[in-house]
Amino acid sequence: MKKFEKDNVTLIDVSHTVKDGMITYKGLPAPIICDYLSREASKDHYAEGTSFQIGAITMASNTGTYVDVPFHRYADGKDLSEIALSSLADLDGIKIYVGENVTEIGVEHFKNKQISDKAVLIETNWSRHWGSDQYFEGSPYVTEEAATFLRDEGVTFVGIDCYNIDDTSGDTRPCHSILLHSEIPICEHMTNLSMLPENNFRFFAVPVKVKGMGTFPVRAFGIVKNS
Repeated sequence: MKKFEKDNVTLIDVSHTVKDGMITYKGLPAPIICDYLSREASKDHYAEGTSFQIGAITMASNTGTYVDVPFHRYADGKDLSEIALSSLADLDGIKIYVGENVTEIGVEHFKNKQISDKAVLIETNWSRHWGSDQYFEGSPYVTEEAATFLRDEGVTFVGIDCYNIDDTSGDTRPCHSILLHSEIPICEHMTNLSMLPENNFRFFAVPVKVKGMGTFPVRAFGIVKNS
């Protein structure tokens, strides 16, 4: 379910489902999801009519929709257990739609937008290719100049609905370097951003609190007040 209404708000899910065998990033292994204890096996441990499933998952941290924090790029940066919850939850959000035919996302896409102190979510609709070979080729990316602009404008978070926020045709990752050095988390492989309004929503992308890791999947979502 991508959209859920409750009381006077709508919750909009902007994350992919993690499935056994799926590929998020070329060269990284697919997750293996299985039973650690199956329901059938659990019957030996509990009263008649009572059963449980305990699952096991083996995966790279860059699986599905995930958040990068400073430790992902910098050995002395804050890891998942150290990054402030206020950097990941209940953020004031703004969506920037750049269009489906844009490859280089430059400063011009963010100028004259009220992005200071905001979680900036960049909608390219590249997620329409999720699960296909095309998803990995020719993906849109944010330029180094635009990443510098976002940092200097004081954004709190940057997310994008494609393969990587950086240009993967080279071996440098300036957006990761610039944003994570300033402790601005990055969320990649988002989806369903078209359902979010441009403004006036709260955004959440909270990973598990893990020591010694800089990336982990999230259940990213926006909250919109109903009129």
